[in-house]
Amino acid sequence: MLAVLADSPSLPRRELKLAVEFAEHWRIPLKVIATQEMERPEYTRNDAARCFQCKDELFTVMEKERDQLGFRNIAYGKNLDDQGDFRPGQRAAEQHRVLSPLAEAALTKTEIRALSERAGLKVWNKPASACLSSRIEYGRPVTREALAAIEAGEDALRELGFVQARVRHHGEIVRIEIAREELPKALTIELFDRLSREFKKIGFRFVALDVDGYRTGALNEGLTKLSTRFQ
Repeated sequence: MLAVLADSPSLPRRELKLAVEFAEHWRIPLKVIATQEMERPEYTRNDAARCFQCKDELFTVMEKERDQLGFRNIAYGKNLDDQGDFRPGQRAAEQHRVLSPLAEAALTKTEIRALSERAGLKVWNKPASACLSSRIEYGRPVTREALAAIEAGEDALRELGFVQARVRHHGEIVRIEIAREELPKALTIELFDRLSREFKKIGFRFVALDVDGYRTGALNEGLTKLSTRFQ
């Protein structure tokens, strides 16, 4: 078995570091590979098929590694809950015949976390973390500058003590999502001023706090018509 970690501008440096440390702690053989989805115009134009392009690049690179190293199969972390969301990347996995053992075992995210806690894995309650490109509104090109701004913004939110938060990139506007249970501590004039300073320093012109709070796949809202084109 070999764990493979794909590195690209859409992966936060913090997540890369944590993944490497996790593998080292458990003595899991790990190889970090570079993917070049940013070189694909179909990816950077950021339409509803962006995730397909990302996973197609990932699995294409992994197939080369598999063949060179003599492995038989590739597996990824799709679980039962992932089947109910709009995830074009799953189509790429199917085309590349990638296995999804967690989904085949009918395990949900909650069950996976429970099993991870029982196994003594410190990541059992780690907040979900999608790629940085998923923070950019559809139709707005994915650029290295935008990804860097998002990463800097989420680092700032973490330093302010927020555990589950997202930076949504809308050009000059940043829309900040904070988990509902954490939202009350953000609703002070002092925090408003701090958020304004931090995000304008990063390069945003307007700073907005989403009163609906953090939710996964927020930028997928309103994609019903688009999603049918890529299923």
